[in-house]
Amino acid sequence: MSKLLRAGALALLIAAGTQAGAAEPASDRAQTSYVVGLDVGRSLGQVGEDLDMRAFEQALSRALAGSPPQLAPEESQRLGVALAQRIAARSGRPVPGLPPGSAPPEVDKAKVSQMVAVDIARSLAPLKDEIEVAPLVRAIADSIAGTPPSMDEARIAEIRQAMVGRSQARAADAADANRRAGAEFMAGNRGKPGVFATASGIQYRVERQGQGPRPRASDRVRVHYRGTLLDGTEFDSSYARNEPAVFGLGQVIAGWTEGLQLMPIGGKYRFWIPGDLAYGPKGSPPNIPPNATLVFDVELIDIL
Repeated sequence: MSKLLRAGALALLIAAGTQAGAAEPASDRAQTSYVVGLDVGRSLGQVGEDLDMRAFEQALSRALAGSPPQLAPEESQRLGVALAQRIAARSGRPVPGLPPGSAPPEVDKAKVSQMVAVDIARSLAPLKDEIEVAPLVRAIADSIAGTPPSMDEARIAEIRQAMVGRSQARAADAADANRRAGAEFMAGNRGKPGVFATASGIQYRVERQGQGPRPRASDRVRVHYRGTLLDGTEFDSSYARNEPAVFGLGQVIAGWTEGLQLMPIGGKYRFWIPGDLAYGPKGSPPNIPPNATLVFDVELIDIL
């Protein structure tokens, strides 16, 4: 689903009778969940009539626990289109994919709930150990209905600040762990047959030498490439898109700017690029962690 559709789908949570204005959540975890729900609820629209709340809560709990989706991708896609049409119709906008005046299709509320739950669980995955479903849902309902929060504003601000602090601490720990893991890998990789290293710390292996000229830092190039983390997780691939990428060497990470200047046209190299020459301590969310050492298989097709 698109971001707009996700936001609209999240608003479905208000439809099945969640009671607003309940007593303040008791535990720290429940209070954290309530605050997260308030923040989520602020972005939601009024599309509650397409949700079965019981099915949603069950599916959300399953998804947060790591269970596989209950719907096939094709069915989720069809439901997403139908839901977008129903949202448009209720908002008085032209309904995408339907003639003017046509009624949007009916949907299976339980299946819509399952689809929405998977989407929400994905976005909440970094917080799954800090949240409970029930207070989260109640806060979403409070926020959308305009009901005053059941927690004091000072306490809400305190919890938000604590969550920011924990998030920053986790990010710093992850960045440090990735930096150390990358350095350890590069130290072991450096001595392997066929692996060369530049003064900056990039390592590379020639898979196919190539015969043409090498690009300069000011050139634009056409390449095929595949990028993975050290554990083999693929985060990007022009091969998967079946279309080479075109860019200037001044538009990419430092490791690419340097590495591609080593390659003749027609060459195919594997590069190991340390985090400080890739995306650094910020990473590139959600696919590239902070300070991650990256592996690229690159084929230089042409210099433009």
